[in-house]
Amino acid sequence: MQSGQERWALADSGIAWTIEGTKGLPHHDHVELSGRRLSAILRYGVDEKRRLVLSREVIWPTLRLKRDDVRGYLKREWGNEIIPPIRIEGIPLIPGPVREIRHWEGRLTVTHMPLDGIAVQRHLFPCEDKPALLERWSIINFSEAPISLECHLEENGETVACYDGEAVVSLKVVEGNTLLVRPGEFGNITLAFLAHKKNTALPAINVHDEAVARGRRWKALDESMRLTTPDPVINQAFTFAKWRAAESLFETKMGLVHSPGGGRYYGGVWANDQAEYANPFFGYLGDSLCHEASMNAYQEFAAELTSSYRPLPSSFEVEGDVVWRQCGDRGDAAMIASGASRYALASGDHEAAQKLWPLIVWCLEYCRRKTDTRGIVVSDTDELEGRFPTGDANLSTSCLAYDGYRRAADLARELEHEALTTQYDEAADALALAIERHFGAEVEGFTTYRYYEGNTTLRAWLCLPLVMGLAPPAPASGGASRRDGTIAALLSPRLWTDDGLATESGDTVFWDRATLYGLRGLFATGATEQALEKLTAFSKRRLLGEHVPYAVEAHPEGSQAHLSAESALYCRVITEGLFGIVPRGLDRFDVNPRLPEGWDAMSLTLAGFGGRWEIQVTRTAEGISTNLSKIGL
Repeated sequence: MQSGQERWALADSGIAWTIEGTKGLPHHDHVELSGRRLSAILRYGVDEKRRLVLSREVIWPTLRLKRDDVRGYLKREWGNEIIPPIRIEGIPLIPGPVREIRHWEGRLTVTHMPLDGIAVQRHLFPCEDKPALLERWSIINFSEAPISLECHLEENGETVACYDGEAVVSLKVVEGNTLLVRPGEFGNITLAFLAHKKNTALPAINVHDEAVARGRRWKALDESMRLTTPDPVINQAFTFAKWRAAESLFETKMGLVHSPGGGRYYGGVWANDQAEYANPFFGYLGDSLCHEASMNAYQEFAAELTSSYRPLPSSFEVEGDVVWRQCGDRGDAAMIASGASRYALASGDHEAAQKLWPLIVWCLEYCRRKTDTRGIVVSDTDELEGRFPTGDANLSTSCLAYDGYRRAADLARELEHEALTTQYDEAADALALAIERHFGAEVEGFTTYRYYEGNTTLRAWLCLPLVMGLAPPAPASGGASRRDGTIAALLSPRLWTDDGLATESGDTVFWDRATLYGLRGLFATGATEQALEKLTAFSKRRLLGEHVPYAVEAHPEGSQAHLSAESALYCRVITEGLFGIVPRGLDRFDVNPRLPEGWDAMSLTLAGFGGRWEIQVTRTAEGISTNLSKIGL
């Protein structure tokens, strides 16, 4: 497609790519869809002759080939050759050219043009709670006579040796072996790509019920939190991001957990992806499954607390069987302190807050012990685990520790730990001064922050002081403003690219997580118009561009996988950036909305802080009006 031209367009409940002639062909893309027992990466495309190209990689997180292999999930890929042997009056069905591909309500739909009076739609989606990916062929009869359909597939299951017994992988027809379709009507034939333990009976699959369950889950999440702005692209990108964040839940021996996905990260929890990125967003969602997964994640880390303050692991992989410490201290305690404090406050659940409190206290004591004579918090590396240099102390770890102190002080006040309230507020004050003193620097001509001592290049994470409210304005005596310099550095072509923030100035590597923190920081610090311009471009690129419909992990690493926690971070650009939400208590929060100049109104509903809330922001003759109302649960 030409630069600046979107391949996809908004459509009912989703987005659609309409194929007209051979314009823009061939084109190929991939998307991830998840249920609680599997995840599927669909690689799809249309060739020069408008034929569908499709492969289905299915991953079963709890069917594992080797106990301690952290990427040893049972996987199978079925390629383009897997077309159900459907016969119409005994003649093999050949679908017509592809007319449209649509992402909607957590599924992928391909519509073929009619051929010889027969049209085909293919719907792909995972079961919500069964280990099966479904591919439903809806066959529409546009002819003037009834047609008979039959599909008989030889069901030869493949036995696979897993570490704890054998599993069976199979491809079955689970709906519509034989059908009679009258003129103007349609019939469904459905394939199931599935796997299960050999000694365990596979539950019966009712395709209609599974489709309804998927739609019901989408609707529930849509109703729990809704964004309304004058920009339909941002509205839809938010809806999609909310879904991707919340769908990536998996049943494991640890209980229900949220995991990143991407073909590599399942059935485990990570200090950054879950504790820091996703769980604080789930506090606003009011979803019982996400709440359960969040608490399970934090409890895994809580089980590793020691009186000697051994560094926490960075993750618990493959159902918790592997405790991952190989990356050293990434600032994991700071990540957890920040995320758990925010989640506890936003959840509005006093009992949950009490359960999380010992973990938060331990993490902040660990941060205190890792604070050196410079007043900053040291760590071996950061969440990028040494991919880029971090020195002996990096800006990210100290900023996260600062946020942990601030939010924990609010939580301590709620739980009536007055001494700790004072202690944590004082620690945050001291750390804020140390961050300015040690990391504040001139870098590439910008009055901003260095990422570590000796760092001479701009780094994407210099956005974090903006996110945490740390970057000071210009001093009264005059001189450069750290806030304005940091905004300028972020928006400069040295860092900002067509795909958002480069990890380091002059490099082509990008990680969407940094861009999403950067956008949140720009809104939070009041750079509203610049933030909106970048958010609009980013949303169009990720929702309607060449690789859709979610935020991605990185480039070139991981083939721009649709990791789910990045979608949670997209949502937090809205909740904590555009609307300026800061959790302050179990039933209260600050709101500092940033209504763009070209918008007359925006609103957000959320479920957290002990109730259901609506934030309405409108432009009036007197200025900006913000109305916060509790609308119950």
